[in-house]
Amino acid sequence: MRAELIANVASGSVGRDAPERAKAILAEHGVDGTVCAPASGELETCLTEALARKPDVLFVLAGDGTARAAAEMAGPDGPMIAPLPGGTMNMLPRALYGERAWPQALAACLTHGEERMISGGEVAGKLFFVAAILGSPALWAEAREAARQGRADLAIMRAQRALRRAFSSRLRYVLDGRPKEKAEALTLMCPLVSTGLAADERALEAAALDPTNALDIFRLGVKTVTGDWRDDPSVSVQRCRIGRAWAGGRIPAILDGEPTRLDDHVSIRFRPKAFRALALKDDAP
Repeated sequence: MRAELIANVASGSVGRDAPERAKAILAEHGVDGTVCAPASGELETCLTEALARKPDVLFVLAGDGTARAAAEMAGPDGPMIAPLPGGTMNMLPRALYGERAWPQALAACLTHGEERMISGGEVAGKLFFVAAILGSPALWAEAREAARQGRADLAIMRAQRALRRAFSSRLRYVLDGRPKEKAEALTLMCPLVSTGLAADERALEAAALDPTNALDIFRLGVKTVTGDWRDDPSVSVQRCRIGRAWAGGRIPAILDGEPTRLDDHVSIRFRPKAFRALALKDDAP
């Protein structure tokens, strides 16, 4: 196996010693690997160069945004991607490797790894492989990001904006040619993580969230913790292969944990073959 490993030492839980630890783990398993720790601003270039060398697998030790970017750049015809948990939320790594820390996930990939084609979704030309949230609740992610950066003033300002937008700007959407509907938010979940879909399902699970007051939000929050959120009266769940959504202005969104802003009218579609992952066999310890 020829491997490339990119470690973003400035990300979440990676650590300055990660490149040396990664080299040791690769060597211990007899893998011919190159480890790169890009400087600030060089991450995208490092990803491009690593993929151009056409390794068998590209390990990405970084945050959610980098993991999603690597999988999107590789696509279904590129090398296998192994997103190791190096960020804060680690949505894609957790979906593939559970709660393993990155050294254990790397070692498990080298001893019990297998290729698996991963499906995903696409919103406004941007791919996601775990889940996407469209609508005003996504504004809370922008407040979270400011808090993570130590900007308490900016976090408070963004939280106040999220509160003002709540219940004031509903999302319109059409899924698979069905009649137009509206909701506070639309969540799209991939088969990789959705408990409502089979692993080989060729569709996204679309959950429209339409609470009308603070009590509805509280009840939905409790049911989310208990796992019964699909039964809440403010939630409507259906399958989706293609669709579109629009609002009165730019749509706040979260794609695999990363906040972004989309145009006021976006397309939605399911991607049955998004990228090749180095996943774990069922008997992995």
